[in-house]
Amino acid sequence: MKKNTVLAFFSALTLLGLLTGCGGKKVAPVSERIAKVWTAQKVDENTATVYTKGGTANVRDYARYRLDLSKAPTVTYTEFDGNTFTGQYSVPADDRLVLTTLTPAPTGTNGTIEFKISNLNDNSVTLTRTTTSQKTGGSTNTYTLSNP
Repeated sequence: MKKNTVLAFFSALTLLGLLTGCGGKKVAPVSERIAKVWTAQKVDENTATVYTKGGTANVRDYARYRLDLSKAPTVTYTEFDGNTFTGQYSVPADDRLVLTTLTPAPTGTNGTIEFKISNLNDNSVTLTRTTTSQKTGGSTNTYTLSNP
C-alpha cells in the first residue's frame, strides 16, 4: 500500500512538472509584435468617437489613416486627410511608440509624434497620442488600429 502511494505521488509530481514546465509560449517583444501595417478601426478625439470603420455617422473620415511599421525602423504615416510622412520609429519602452524625423514634419510636431501603446495583440493595438493634434483642433487622439 505504501509503495502504491509513493508511486502515485511521484507520478502526480512528474505530471505536474510536465504541465507547468513545458509548452510555455514565449511572447515576442513589443517592438516585433507592433512591426506591421495598421489601419484605423475606431478613433476618439478627446472623449468623442469620431470614426468607426464602416460607420455611417462618422464625424471625420479616417479610412485613409495608415501606420506602416513593417520595415523597422522606417515608418510611413498617413493621416486621415491623406498626407503621408516618412521617418523612423522606435519602441523605447513596452508602452511607448515614437515616430521621429518625419518628413515633411506634420503640423506642430517638429517631426516627432509619440504614442502610448495599450491592448496590443496579433491583430489590433490601441495608440494614444501623448500630445495634442493641431490638425484635429487640439484634441488628444486615441486610435484603435487593426492589422488587415
